[in-house]
This record gives sequence, structure tokens and C-alpha cells, in this order.
Amino acid sequence: MNAVVKLKFDPTKTLAFSDPRETPTYGIPEAAHYLRIPVATLRSWVLGRDYQTGKGKRRFKPLIQVADEKHHLLSFFNLAEAHVLSACRRCHGITMDKIRKALDYVARQLKSEHPLISQDFETNGVSLFVMQFGQLVDASARGQAVMRDVLRQHLRRLEREGGKIVRLYPFTRPDMSANNPQSVFIDPRFSFGRLVLARVGIPTAVLNERFAAGESVEHLAADYGCERDDVEEAIRWERAPQDNAA
Repeated sequence: MNAVVKLKFDPTKTLAFSDPRETPTYGIPEAAHYLRIPVATLRSWVLGRDYQTGKGKRRFKPLIQVADEKHHLLSFFNLAEAHVLSACRRCHGITMDKIRKALDYVARQLKSEHPLISQDFETNGVSLFVMQFGQLVDASARGQAVMRDVLRQHLRRLEREGGKIVRLYPFTRPDMSANNPQSVFIDPRFSFGRLVLARVGIPTAVLNERFAAGESVEHLAADYGCERDDVEEAIRWERAPQDNAA
């Protein structure tokens, strides 16, 4: 894991919201890009969708309560929820219906508006969550172990302060393993919640724009006082193709 410089935060400069992590900030396409999931998939998770069956039209209800339903904007907490939900969907054989039942159970037990990212979900809920899927899904012990590992890797990329999630380190590489670097993060307290380089807090979009304008990686690293690998990781993330498929 790369070392991360703790940047100072002045609460007197916070906008007039009770909690910036609850502020509607991210459009669905932007959030999907940060999380490396299809736009249509994220839209279904937060807004729901209609679909046809042999018995007529049915409604897929949202799995995440979006911060601003009218303008389809997600909060940082919504972003973190989708990050964890993505881990659940990467496990073979686990359907949305079964995920919904498990989430409903956890929400009732913890009385949380954000059951996927509650403190109890991380410390105790992983075992509970796996146990619920063990009851709902006809999975082998090996399948449960895979799910536990995928969840663990995603949960490790959520940083907490005072029991609440304050920072998300999105995956920058497709493998989504423990070796995936934590070079960039999203934190509502920095750059209005846009992706920044972890060591120095510079938006990745700025680095990419300067690189596209002809500046070298070495020059950018020297200018911002960081490592070449950090700059390369930020540019790699910015230039990765976005999957818009359903």
C-alpha cells in the first residue's frame, strides 16, 4: 500500500451543508466512470428501471437511495455504497434479488440509511452478510470464500474517521486485487470530491490535461513533488476506457 499524505482540512471553508458526504455531487455517468462500472448498471441501482417479462412489465426497484432523485445526483456516501455493491455483483451466482433481501435484512438490523457502508457492516457485517448469502444462495464453501475476499478487498479501500467513511480509493487497474495501488482517492473535503492524487492532493484531471498538452511525466512529478509512478497511475486512470454497456 502506498504511503498517503494526510492533507489538512479547514472546516471553516466547508459549504453550507450539514455533511459534505451527503451532498448531491456526482452525476450518474461521472460516478460510473469513477467506479469503473457501466452507466446503465449504476442507473438501475440508484433509479431502478422497467423491464419486460412473459407476464408483462415489471419494475426493478433501486438498491441505493440516491441523494437527489430529481436531478439524479449521487452523494459521496452513494458512491461508496455502489463501490461495495459492485463487489457483491462480481461474485458468481449472486442475483440482485438475493442481494436485495440481504440488504433489507442488514438495513433493518442496523437501522441505517446506508447499510452497505455502515460501521457494523465492515466490522461485523461482513460475516453476517456472507452468512445471509450462504442461506439465500446455494453456494459452496469455496464460493463463499471468494465472496468474502472480494468484499474484503473493496472494504479495505474505504477509509473511516469517527466511524464514518470519509475517503474512497477506487481501483485504478482491472484486476481489483490487493496489489491494486491506492494512488488516487475521492474525498468530499478535497477538490469538491473529484479524484485526486493521494500523495499531493492534485486532481488527476489536471495532471492528464498537462500531460496531453505535451509535458512529460518526469516534469510533472518534479513540479508536484511526487513519484513518477504516481503521475503515471493518475494518467492511466484518466485515460482508461469507460464501459457504457448495460
